[in-house]
Amino acid sequence: MNMSSALLLSFAVLLLIGVLISERANRTVISTAVLFLLGGFALGQGGLGFVTVTADDPIVGGLAELALFSVLFTDGMRIGFKDLRLAWRLPGRALLVGLPLTLLITALLAHYLVGLPWLESFLLGAVLAPTDPVFAAAIVGRKEVPGRLRHLLNVESGLNDGLALPIVLLLLAVAGGTDAHGWQLFEEIALGIVVGIAVPWVVLRLERLPFLQATKSLQPLLAVSIGLLVLAICQATHANLFLGAFAAGITVASSGQGLRHEFEQFGELVTELLKLGAIMVFGALITPVFLFQEIPFEGWVFAVLALVAVRPLALLVSFVGSGLPMRQQVSAMWFGPKGFASVVYGLIVLESGIALSNQVFHLVALVIVISIIAHSSTDVLVAKQFMVKEDKAH
Repeated sequence: MNMSSALLLSFAVLLLIGVLISERANRTVISTAVLFLLGGFALGQGGLGFVTVTADDPIVGGLAELALFSVLFTDGMRIGFKDLRLAWRLPGRALLVGLPLTLLITALLAHYLVGLPWLESFLLGAVLAPTDPVFAAAIVGRKEVPGRLRHLLNVESGLNDGLALPIVLLLLAVAGGTDAHGWQLFEEIALGIVVGIAVPWVVLRLERLPFLQATKSLQPLLAVSIGLLVLAICQATHANLFLGAFAAGITVASSGQGLRHEFEQFGELVTELLKLGAIMVFGALITPVFLFQEIPFEGWVFAVLALVAVRPLALLVSFVGSGLPMRQQVSAMWFGPKGFASVVYGLIVLESGIALSNQVFHLVALVIVISIIAHSSTDVLVAKQFMVKEDKAH
């Protein structure tokens, strides 16, 4: 059986299992993300050897790129300008204070604990700065969890992927890991944003013309066509397609509220499929040798501290004077899972070929593996604590 067939069969089996246990997973510590991660590990070269992929296989980079494009597009569609105007103070603290502090503290740990040079330390910090509440869906999706906390995590994660990306690209260019330098890098970033704003703006105005209106049943496909147009134009013009996706999602959310609502469920399903497929492939890249021989003890200490100390310390500072109850502050500090954006940014670093790219990717991968297992296994437990408190109040 060739690699493509093995990947497809593996994904189909894991998806079927994930769907069949989804109801129980919503009420327990069972996690779909962990299922695909461990499934990929078990089926990969570290286990049964059924799925044999390497980081430089085209399917790895292609799937990761497409999945991140979809993630950033749907993330952007969650965050319209109206949402930011109505409630920006808490997410603003997390993004403008917490995100830079997370990057800085991670870089300090990487330099003094692991021994990475300063440039690579800051690059590692930028790669690990974004969060992904999809791995903590019980927090952002449960009504018993306070609305301020859900809004904070939703807006923060929706924006920090896109905010961290230019920093990753800039640091990678300084390290010599990209062909674009100086103005060329700036042009690619700026052009991606322009394409991401212009394409949805034009399409949404065309759709409002009486003789061009889309039927309600096809509304979700209008958003899909916008995303595909942005993807194709960015690839053709060498614009940054990730920032293009992010800008396009925000533009649709701001200018087409009805379209945003129609696309929400469909878009989430497509994004979830792509993300789970990429997580499975990521799991197949992880081997016992990778985890226990190629990563030193200091790397494990760094990974644990990156999850249990860095974000809590950064958000503790950012929440000073916010008035957010301590229980909600602690939940926000813990639920900063290192998500899918960090996987792809780590692969971008690995493929760049910079001197320490392999060491940086190893650390990124370890943090993400621990994060997926830890955060996806505790989201329901924390959400239930809010429900218990609510019941006592009544």
